[in-house]
Amino acid sequence: MEQQVDKSHYDFNRYCYPDRWASYYYQIRESLALHPKNILEVGVGDGVFRDYVRAHSDVEYKNIDIAADLHPDILGSVEHIPLGDNSYDLVCAFEILEHLPFEKFEIAVGEMARVAQKNVLISLPHFGPPVKFNVKIPFLPEIKFAFKIPFPKKHIFNGEHYWEIGKRGFPTKRIEEVLAKFGKVKKDFVPYENQYHHFFVVELN
Repeated sequence: MEQQVDKSHYDFNRYCYPDRWASYYYQIRESLALHPKNILEVGVGDGVFRDYVRAHSDVEYKNIDIAADLHPDILGSVEHIPLGDNSYDLVCAFEILEHLPFEKFEIAVGEMARVAQKNVLISLPHFGPPVKFNVKIPFLPEIKFAFKIPFPKKHIFNGEHYWEIGKRGFPTKRIEEVLAKFGKVKKDFVPYENQYHHFFVVELN
């Protein structure tokens, strides 16, 4: 795995759009709902998840990244995580694994599962034109509904993503089949607020 972007990629004006902030909420919610004592995050990113967990929970947090300029706790690749088996309760990777060719996806998930003791949590880009409905009537609960229109276009490498769910040859089922080799996919969902990010929670064998 090679570094694709430098630190400037995470500049607020180009990276932190509102949909992404919605994903931070789900990253934190799903992680803390698993009640881990410690977390290893693959990829430093802009550090929002890291900073919240460290500041507002008792969970021990570490991260790993190949990008030295992001100052990760552990410098290394998800393909060969330099840690022992069952080192962390939870290992997570948010919008990271699509930066590897798909033939390395299973290798990366396998490494995450090896290092994790209980759960693996990932999110991946999910291509597809979304249709969203939102109705709010006073004094009644808000109703939200969303779905994607199937549009399996061919994926073209853009310098960062080698593949995306929903593109030709990458249905959700194919991702779930890989994840099922390591445990039970006990939850998968696309947040209403960010239809581009697909979350998977894997309870390990």
